[in-house]
Amino acid sequence: MNIVLICADTLRADYLGCYGNDWTHTPRLDALAAESIVFDRYYAASFPTMPNRADVFTGRWTYTYTGWQPLADEEVLLAELLRGAGMKTLAAVDTPFFIGKGYNYDRGFDEFVRVPGQAVDERARLASLRRFEEDCCACATMVEAGRLLEHYRKDRFFLYVDTWDPHEPWNPPPWYVERYLAGYDGRMVAPCYRRYQDQGLTEDDMKVARATYAGEVSMVDRWVGYLLDKLESLNLARNTAVIFVSDHGFYFGEHGGLFGKLVGSGGTYGSVEKATQVTQTWFRSPLYEQLTRIPLIMRVPGIGHSRTDGLASVVDLMPTVLELAGVRPPDVVQGRSVLAAKDDSWPGRDVLFSSTPLLSLRQTTRLVDDFIRGVLEYQPVSIREKRWNLHYAAVGEAVELFDLDNDPGQERNVASEHGDVVERLHARFVEHLRECPTAQVHLRERERL
Repeated sequence: MNIVLICADTLRADYLGCYGNDWTHTPRLDALAAESIVFDRYYAASFPTMPNRADVFTGRWTYTYTGWQPLADEEVLLAELLRGAGMKTLAAVDTPFFIGKGYNYDRGFDEFVRVPGQAVDERARLASLRRFEEDCCACATMVEAGRLLEHYRKDRFFLYVDTWDPHEPWNPPPWYVERYLAGYDGRMVAPCYRRYQDQGLTEDDMKVARATYAGEVSMVDRWVGYLLDKLESLNLARNTAVIFVSDHGFYFGEHGGLFGKLVGSGGTYGSVEKATQVTQTWFRSPLYEQLTRIPLIMRVPGIGHSRTDGLASVVDLMPTVLELAGVRPPDVVQGRSVLAAKDDSWPGRDVLFSSTPLLSLRQTTRLVDDFIRGVLEYQPVSIREKRWNLHYAAVGEAVELFDLDNDPGQERNVASEHGDVVERLHARFVEHLRECPTAQVHLRERERL
């Protein structure tokens, strides 16, 4: 069969109707979910944007050995494997980091279309030229994806579609926001990547932020629907699998007022090599459910609707696509196909991990964009079973443990009451690091509680 994989950046699962939201308007994705396998416990692995794509394209826990950087030549990539199996490999993206500066994320694609408009240096110029909804990046990307479908409709194809919306800045056409905020005046609120109260933002600002974000979610929903309609009009839907995912979520005031996806600040500091280049800093940034739980909706011809609460990870996406294509995953792939979730008895994973790339204190990184950032505090990894979620950063650092059966909002740290669970989950994490190609310096920093 053909395969279409659609990724919408920064889309929280709980902002979709099919994941229980009763106030956002997402009719097309809800209808897709009604015909699909819906994964209620699908989680980010490497975090955020480009580390996630590295996991998608390699099927590996790349946070243990790489970061926000070009794909290494020795990586075995999804598109290369599918092209080697005789499929046309196609992509339409507006997420701005795939091919600039030698990142090589277009490797293996027969045709790779990059829609401009989301990169910082082009955003203002192109936004000023926007006249109609169709000029928005997400819309233009879906149109380009539809054109690829038209051209290659008689081939066996894999189409990868990646839109940065609903990533900030949240500036959809105002009619999408007016559904959520009566009298919307066009105002935009930028996330502060800290606690919003400390930055002078108000609850009214947060209402605008949530409404503009929800507006972007609804716009993405409509244009995903456009692409689904294109499959129908081209008579491709009956033999094309459609997979819809995101890479991570976003905080809108949860956990004491967090507004963003990591905690950072501007300014420089003194003891980092090449400190004069450091323009941003990262502080401890826990990965709660609002960031790590993301949608996975998978419509496969011949398989009906079902839901599963089995644990699944982003690293499982590549081997799933390969199974749909009839291609055997190479031995280096660490993920596992989740196609068996069509069976209600599918257990899912027993443990999984979500993390930013492993970094040491005072290390610099280009994580998130081209700004050089210095790491002032260790970044926690989220170690997760169905019931328990442990947040652990490094030797001697504070830990958080949450009992998700009784505290799904992760509001009460019960680490002191369940030391045995903390030790067991930490041991699983260390075992995982040893199985992956983890540098000794990062392993030593995390081998003990």
